[in-house]
Amino acid sequence: MQLRLTKKILFYIFLIIFLSTFNNKYFLKIGLKPIDEITVIGLNEREMQDLLSNLELHNLKNIFFLNKFELEEKLKANKLIENYTVFKRYPSSIEIRVSKTKFLANVFKDGRSFVLGSNGKLISSIDKNNNLPNIFGDYDKASFFNLLKSIKKSKFELSRVKNLYFFKSGRWDIETSQNVIIKLPKENLEASLNLSLDVLNNNEFKNIKILDIRQDNQVIVNEE
Repeated sequence: MQLRLTKKILFYIFLIIFLSTFNNKYFLKIGLKPIDEITVIGLNEREMQDLLSNLELHNLKNIFFLNKFELEEKLKANKLIENYTVFKRYPSSIEIRVSKTKFLANVFKDGRSFVLGSNGKLISSIDKNNNLPNIFGDYDKASFFNLLKSIKKSKFELSRVKNLYFFKSGRWDIETSQNVIIKLPKENLEASLNLSLDVLNNNEFKNIKILDIRQDNQVIVNEE
């Protein structure tokens, strides 16, 4: 890190000496012109235009003196962006490569509909039929991501989840696409999910409506 900083300082010193030594109007015109182009890779056209308007292209300075911290803060503020890399393309353009956040679930808050991204941010929902699970309750993000991690590690397929209900006690209920309610404990989620799948696939149980596995070594099945 120290070596990179030293090289950067030496580069700017060399640039200043070079520009002050040579009276070359053409070089000054090309070398110190404002940034006039930003290329964004990883977003669709509408998303890219929204990002560019927030970056305020006309306020960006010369590429040599670009305020990287300010640029990164604006990129971090964009709710669609998970990761990004910025490349300087001399003499006057920038390329931004973006990894877009993954949409995980629908969230309803204050009468509005949002999509929760894998970056933990809420994005205003446009597609009302996105086939994502719905989250109900005043959920805790850390608890949700823990549940999601447990689902992915278990045999239970995420595609089977229709709705998720969070309770103040810190636990979740899952409603499957077959309208079965699975009452989960607060802990040992992976094992509980595997157990629930075994019961659901057991032909001895027909028309299951509620599957309660909150207690250790106990399964309660409610059928129609």
